[in-house]
Amino acid sequence: MAQAQAPHPPLQGMQLVIGTIAVSLAVFMNVLDTSIANVAIPTISGDLGVSADQGTWVITSFAVANAISVPLTGWLTDRIGQVRLFLASIVLFVVSSWMCGLAPTLPLLLLSRVIQGAVAGPMIPLSQALLLGAYPREKAPIALSMWAMTTLIAPVAGPILGGWISDNISWPWIFYVNIPVGIAAAAATWAIFRKRESVVKKAPIDGVGLGLLIIWVGSLQIMLDKGKDLDWFSSTTIVVLALTAVIGFAFFVVWELTADHPVVDLSLFARRNFTGGTVALSIGYGLYFGNLVLLPLWLQTDIGYTATDAGLVMAPVGLFAILLSPVTGKFLPRTDPRYISTASFCTFALCFWMRSRYTTGVDTWALTLPTLIQGIAMAGFFIPLVSITLSGLHGSRIPAASGLSNFVRIMCGGIGTSIFQTAWDHRTILHHAQLTEQANAYNPVFAQQMTGMGSVGLDQAQSYGLFNNMATQQAAQLGVNDLFYLSSAIFIALIALIWITKPERAGGADAGAAASAAH
Repeated sequence: MAQAQAPHPPLQGMQLVIGTIAVSLAVFMNVLDTSIANVAIPTISGDLGVSADQGTWVITSFAVANAISVPLTGWLTDRIGQVRLFLASIVLFVVSSWMCGLAPTLPLLLLSRVIQGAVAGPMIPLSQALLLGAYPREKAPIALSMWAMTTLIAPVAGPILGGWISDNISWPWIFYVNIPVGIAAAAATWAIFRKRESVVKKAPIDGVGLGLLIIWVGSLQIMLDKGKDLDWFSSTTIVVLALTAVIGFAFFVVWELTADHPVVDLSLFARRNFTGGTVALSIGYGLYFGNLVLLPLWLQTDIGYTATDAGLVMAPVGLFAILLSPVTGKFLPRTDPRYISTASFCTFALCFWMRSRYTTGVDTWALTLPTLIQGIAMAGFFIPLVSITLSGLHGSRIPAASGLSNFVRIMCGGIGTSIFQTAWDHRTILHHAQLTEQANAYNPVFAQQMTGMGSVGLDQAQSYGLFNNMATQQAAQLGVNDLFYLSSAIFIALIALIWITKPERAGGADAGAAASAAH
C-alpha cells in the first residue's frame, strides 16, 4: 500500500506565475475546442462534401468521448500520477489536434475528434488540483477565480476565432492553433510541476462498467446522429442501436450499483441535492449548448452571415459572464444558491423567448441583445448549481460526485446538439409543408403573387422556384423559433428541480473547488 505523502509546499514568485499561466493555457486550449468548431460547421461540411447535420458530428464526437473519459480521471491519476497524466493529456491533445487538421475525410476527422475528446477528459479536473496545490490554502479563491475566468473567456473567443479562421485562412487551422499553445503549456508545466508528482499506486479498474459505459453512450449518440439520415425507426440500424443503448444502460446501472470499485458511483443519485442539481445543470447545459450550435448554423445557412459575423454575434455572452462571475462567487456563501440559480434560469428563459420572436429580416442589434443578456445567466449558472449538487457530501465523496455530475453534463451537451439539429430539420419540413399547401391556383393571394412575379419577367417555373426558396427560408425561420420557444419553456420548468433540493452551507475553499469543477 502506498504511504501517505505530505503535501507539496505552495509555489512562490515567478514559479507561481508561470505555473498558473501553464495550467490556464492548457484549460484555455481544451475549453476553446468545445466551441471553436461551432461556427465552422458549414465550411467543414462543404469542404468535405457532407451535409450540415453530418458536420455537427464534429462537435458531438468530441463531447461524448470527453464525457466517457472524465470518470476515468481518478483511476488514471492513481496509476500514472497527476503531473504525468496532465502532461500526457496536453501532448496527446496536441497530436490529435494535428490529426484533425490533416483529416481529408469526415470519418478520419471524427476519429481524430474522438481521440481528442478522450485525451482531454483528465485535463480540467487535474488543472484544478494542480492549481489548488500550488497556492496557499488561504489564497485558493484567487486560484479558482483565475481558473474560472479562463473557462469563461475560451468559449467567447472560440466562435470569433473559429469564424475568422474559416473565412480568412482554412478550417484545419482551427485545430492547428492548439499546437503552439499546447507545446508552451506542456513545456511550462514540466518545468514547474515535474517535482510535485502525486503518489502512484495500483488501483483496480472497473473494466466491465467502463465497457458497458462506452457501449450504451456510443450507441445512443450514433443513433441520434444517424437517425435523420436513416429515417429513424424505419431503419433496422437505428432500431438495433436503440436496443443496444437501452439494454447496455440497464446492465450498466445494475453492474455499477453492485460493483466493488464502480467506474461511476450511481448511489449518489439517492441524494436529492445531487439528483436535483445534476439533472437541472445537465439539461440546462444541453439546452444551452444545443442552441450554441444551432444559432450560428442558422445565421450562416439561412440569414446569409459569414462565419466571422456569426462568431461576433455570439461573442457578447462573455461580457457579463466575466464581469459578474466574481460577484456570484462573493455572494454565494451569504445567500441561498437556489435564488441565484432561479434568477439564472429565468434569464435564460427570457433570452430564448426573445430569440423566438426573430424574423428573416432580423437585425444585428436584435441578435446581439439576447446574447448580451445571456451572459448574466451564465454568471449564475454553474457555480450555484454545483454547490447545490455537492451540498452535504463528505469530502471523500466530492471527487466522485463532481466526476459523475461532469459526465452527465458533458454527455447532455453532445446529445443536445444532435437533438436540436434533428428537431430543426423536422420542424422546417413541417412548416414548409404547411406553407406550400396553400400554393395553388384556387388561392387568390398566391395567384396574385404569381401574376406579380410574371409582370417582372419571370416565367412560371422561375416564379414557382422563387416562391419555394422564400417558403424554405421562412420554414427554417419558423423551425428555429419553435426550438427557441421550447428552450425557454424548459428552462422555466427546470426551476422546479432546483427547489426540490435543500442545500446545506459548505465551507470556503473546498466548496469553491468543488463548485469550479462544474466548468
